[in-house]
Amino acid sequence: MTFNLINRVRMSVPPISAMIGPSILNSDLSDLAGSSQKLLDQGADYLHLDVMDGHFVPNLTFGHPVVQCLRQKIPRAFFDMHMMVAEPEKWVGDMKKAGADQYTFHIEATQAPLELCRQIKESGMRVGIGIKPGTSVHTVDDLIEEADMVLIMTVEPGFGGQSFMAEMMEKVSYLRTNHPGLDIEVDGGVGPKTIDQCAQAGANMIVSGTAVVKAENPQEVMNSLRKTVHQEIVARYSA
Repeated sequence: MTFNLINRVRMSVPPISAMIGPSILNSDLSDLAGSSQKLLDQGADYLHLDVMDGHFVPNLTFGHPVVQCLRQKIPRAFFDMHMMVAEPEKWVGDMKKAGADQYTFHIEATQAPLELCRQIKESGMRVGIGIKPGTSVHTVDDLIEEADMVLIMTVEPGFGGQSFMAEMMEKVSYLRTNHPGLDIEVDGGVGPKTIDQCAQAGANMIVSGTAVVKAENPQEVMNSLRKTVHQEIVARYSA
């Protein structure tokens, strides 16, 4: 299995790497484990798991029992939990026990983000902070030292199939300019038609749902997305 995040955790240093994480919510939910393993076999670097509680966002998906079942079936994959939930503090322990590797909460969902970052870190998971389109990127300025990754939403969280919001690339550019070693993830409407904008802005972790999962050849699409991001990283850091 190729997985750069595990190596980066061990090394704790840049450079950043191009990584593609399919959103498994777009896959065959009747065979979630099988579909997820197939994506890994086709070259996914990690799996992006969308957890929605019907409160923070209007949609409802799955919780830690499903994550635990997936972990039993897929013991070595990296699980990036996108926690679109109210009171994200409540689920840190359960998600860790279930086998999550990275816990990405939304800055808008908590009154104590610094304490939550430390809670996640103390649990042994990587810390991810998500920002909705209407939220200023500067809300995370004082939290970067505690974060392993910042997720810039390029659609409103909660539903798939929305159009990519190109104006969110300003947030990505700001983060990459000021924090060159930070993992920056983009999620929402990302695919072959929008990957250039994401890569040029500085995103290195690419969440792609429909564009990958519903593709005739997911491996080809993931390879293409990764190549575009990798080329931009090489150009940026060799300049």
